[in-house]
Amino acid sequence: MAEFTFYTVAMSRGQIARWALHEAGADYDQVVFDWATRPDDFIAINPMNKVPTLVHHLAGADGSVHDHVITEAAAINHYLAETHPDKGLLPNPHERAAYFRWMFFAAGPIEQAVIAAAMDWKVPPERTAMAGFGSLDLALSAMETWLSQNDFAAGDRFTMADTYVGSQFVWGLRFGSIPETPAFKAYVERCTNRPAYVEANAIDAKLIEAAG
Repeated sequence: MAEFTFYTVAMSRGQIARWALHEAGADYDQVVFDWATRPDDFIAINPMNKVPTLVHHLAGADGSVHDHVITEAAAINHYLAETHPDKGLLPNPHERAAYFRWMFFAAGPIEQAVIAAAMDWKVPPERTAMAGFGSLDLALSAMETWLSQNDFAAGDRFTMADTYVGSQFVWGLRFGSIPETPAFKAYVERCTNRPAYVEANAIDAKLIEAAG
């Protein structure tokens, strides 16, 4: 049995976690299904019944194996960085603030602002503070300012935060939900040129093609 079991659907946020698995060089098995044929036991693993979901089969001091479930792509990706510290994907002390700031900014305000725009949810101007993300323009402006001055989420080098932040912008530019500004385009190119991204993306592309 591999150290991790990765549950995913071909065209889903599972692609975010797969990229992280390959950056970490994790030993994993995959369980791929579609929304109509989820395994009977999956809802017991993740009551939200969604992907990605990762199960870490972690050996205890007595040799017994304990299963630990991790959900939410940002959490999965950071967990993989922590369990593979030799890969250099964790932030150093001077990168930690930006690392956590922008990873969770992408998981919160950016994702929610993009979804709100896609759903055509209108937030009255006087309630933008209540919405948390303010507006899509405001959230993207904050991110663009940072990426105009820094190559990556934590600063001048790639960290695991970029598997999450980068995924938001790869998808956003591909599907037109985020405008292709020079800063965003250059950032996406830096991320997608990484060998681990290319390797992981090729696997998911084959799954998407097979799913039709």
